[in-house]
Amino acid sequence: MKTIYYDGDIITMTGVKDSCEALVTEDKKILYTGTLKQARALYGNEAQERDLKGHTLMPAFIDAHSHFVQTAQSIKMCDLSDTESFEDIVTALKNYLEKNQIDENGMIFATGYDHNFLAEQKHPDKTVLDKVSKTVPIYISHASGHMGAANSALLKLAGITTETKDPEGGRFGRNKSGEPDGYVEETPALMQVLAAAMPRMKMDMAEQMKEAQQLYLKYGITTVQEGAAMAQTMQGLTAFAASGGLELDVVAYILKEDYEKTVKEYADYNGKYKNRVKIGGVKVILDGSPQGKSAWLSKPYEGEENYCGYPTHNDAYVTKAAKDAVRGGYQILAHCNGDAASEQFIQSYQAALKETGTADGDYRPVMIHCQTVRDDQLDRMAQLKMIPSIFIGHTYYWGDIHLKNLGAVRGARISPVKSALERGLIYNFHQDTPVTKPDMLHSVWCAVNRVTRKGQPIGQEQCINVYEALQAVTINAAYAYKEEDQKGTLEAGKMADMVILDANPLKADKKCIKDIVVLETIKEGKTVYKN
Repeated sequence: MKTIYYDGDIITMTGVKDSCEALVTEDKKILYTGTLKQARALYGNEAQERDLKGHTLMPAFIDAHSHFVQTAQSIKMCDLSDTESFEDIVTALKNYLEKNQIDENGMIFATGYDHNFLAEQKHPDKTVLDKVSKTVPIYISHASGHMGAANSALLKLAGITTETKDPEGGRFGRNKSGEPDGYVEETPALMQVLAAAMPRMKMDMAEQMKEAQQLYLKYGITTVQEGAAMAQTMQGLTAFAASGGLELDVVAYILKEDYEKTVKEYADYNGKYKNRVKIGGVKVILDGSPQGKSAWLSKPYEGEENYCGYPTHNDAYVTKAAKDAVRGGYQILAHCNGDAASEQFIQSYQAALKETGTADGDYRPVMIHCQTVRDDQLDRMAQLKMIPSIFIGHTYYWGDIHLKNLGAVRGARISPVKSALERGLIYNFHQDTPVTKPDMLHSVWCAVNRVTRKGQPIGQEQCINVYEALQAVTINAAYAYKEEDQKGTLEAGKMADMVILDANPLKADKKCIKDIVVLETIKEGKTVYKN
């Protein structure tokens, strides 16, 4: 069936001044863009017409980095995102415990607290969580996902004692006597605590994936990422996909430790879609969170004499991961918040290309987050054709915290999009959902305004214009997946992945872009969300 869209602004994203009067789709593809008169002349006898009624049609948004399965898991967890004190946390957890009638054979998993916004200005520990229960295991995850706290019951279940050593790339908080106090930091330590707890979580993942999917579709996103998958993650995701549950595309990146065996087991998904799921490559995590002071910096945090955060892996591990990716011809994504982590990734990738003699390959390595990446590093990223995927929302959500933790100069320069643009890098934006909502228009607003949560301008010299910001969530994001020939612009032959907005972001007051509403999301010509 053919459909003619007309009577609205149609942003093709093929050029800053490009637009068209009408667009025609046929089944899953875009058939034509041009004048309404010509569209009707060519297809009027066989097409239905869709009046946009003055609204704006543009390419659907593409999520360049998030955690689709983790987002689904978080739906049934206790939400602590609005808590402002330890007392609030205890109250929320007690209410959740009572509502869900959880006993000592179960588990309470909560997410979303941020110590930066608590009255106590620190992380809660087991003494706080034990006020909720000393018998039911409890874990609360920081908003960043890089740290959290466990109660005494969970520490006992996980076997974390005074004798437990901190793993490389992570640590356990301890009281003055050396006893674990419940605080847990970074993946190697988190996994020791959660390995025993996760089997207790009661989840209907199929139903929760449906809810997570609707969240992304609500914000106009038709391609999403599972950015830290393991074999177990792929098992649930592919089962849901095989049932016909997916209405959007999911690109999965497998954590290095699980990559070889997972790709072998799911070979049918490697590099190509099956039931709307494909494996895009490998993921490595090189450091932590700047707002949690675990990101790895080259110079100390403000007010710290020597502390610069720390790496997750040593250089040999990262270089081998890069060489494996280059030799295997697959994409590598590296989580880098601190500039020292960025340096480790750049040097490792340079070494990998040199040692393998394959510098001409189209590998498109991606640096995820890029919060404190320096200009000299961006210069080398351009030489390596490395993609900066920037968590631009940091300017708003934690901008005030970065100014405090990093100082006025480094803090103001977080998420340096303009510097990346000036070097010709094909940057994109992400929200790292479930860390923040997958709201692409909020990210666009952040990039063009750069204002903190408290209303303070931050690094205004790094602002870009609206069209440049829209590129980051459409065609540039498609490029990162090697899908720019199918997605990201409205052109004949491409997928009819589109979004209808209540206002044109190119014409709106830039301060109001975050208030633009997604009216409809269309995936391959089919409406999958309608406001």
